[in-house]
Amino acid sequence: MSMKKIRVYGDPVLREKAKPVEGIDESIDQLVRDMFSVLEIEGGIGLAANQIGVPLRVIIVSAPSDDGTRIELALVNPVITSAEGWLEHEEGCLSVPGIYEEVRRRAKVTVEGLQLSGERYEAGYEDLPATVFQHEIDHLDGVLFVDRISPLKRRLLEKELSKIAREEG
Repeated sequence: MSMKKIRVYGDPVLREKAKPVEGIDESIDQLVRDMFSVLEIEGGIGLAANQIGVPLRVIIVSAPSDDGTRIELALVNPVITSAEGWLEHEEGCLSVPGIYEEVRRRAKVTVEGLQLSGERYEAGYEDLPATVFQHEIDHLDGVLFVDRISPLKRRLLEKELSKIAREEG
């Protein structure tokens, strides 16, 4: 199987609303393995399936947590069921290379979804992990982090974003 590549700003798949996964089977297992391989090579901390051209509601997270451990998780059909507080983190994205901006997001979230085993998963996260889950779930809805910055900052980035899109196209 060939290596999946990261889709970048300007690719229409990044703006599609991903479809729910109807059943977890070998194809979803393989998708998650592919996603973790890409993430390891690219050095990110999270990835949504549509970032490698597969418009399905699947995300992976490989991020440091506040307690010094690492979150390594794949979730199918993830949703945020509750959120509280606010914080700002500098965000970047493998699909928007070279651009980093402060984004205001919820400080604490509860995330639900299905694990690859089909078991229901629910957990609360805060700070950086909460940001990662929100960022990746946004991808599934066709939302990029640059959509969450101020209109002024977005206008200042227009040339860079256009250049990224042209290079991709």
